[in-house]
Amino acid sequence: MNHKRVKLARAISGYRLEVEFADGLRGDLDLASRLFGEVFEPLRDEKLFAQVYVDEFGVVCWPNGADLAPDALYDRVAAGRGKTLT
Repeated sequence: MNHKRVKLARAISGYRLEVEFADGLRGDLDLASRLFGEVFEPLRDEKLFAQVYVDEFGVVCWPNGADLAPDALYDRVAAGRGKTLT
C-alpha cells in the first residue's frame, strides 16, 4: 500500500482541507490562494468545494474534474508536520 494515498479529505472553513493519509499522517491544507485557473476557480463556490471526495486511487477530487496529486499533498503536510499550511 502506498503510504502517500489519501484516505480521508474533508472541506473545512476558508477553503481548507483536512486530509489523512494511509500511514496516519494528518493535516490541514489552505487552498484559498491556489483556486485559480479553468479547473480550480469554480471551487471558490463553497458548495462545490465542500463536495470533495477521495477516489479509489487515493486522489483528492471534485465533481468538476479538479484533482490534487496525493504525493504533493503528502509532502506539504509532512513538511509542516501536520500543521495548517498555506
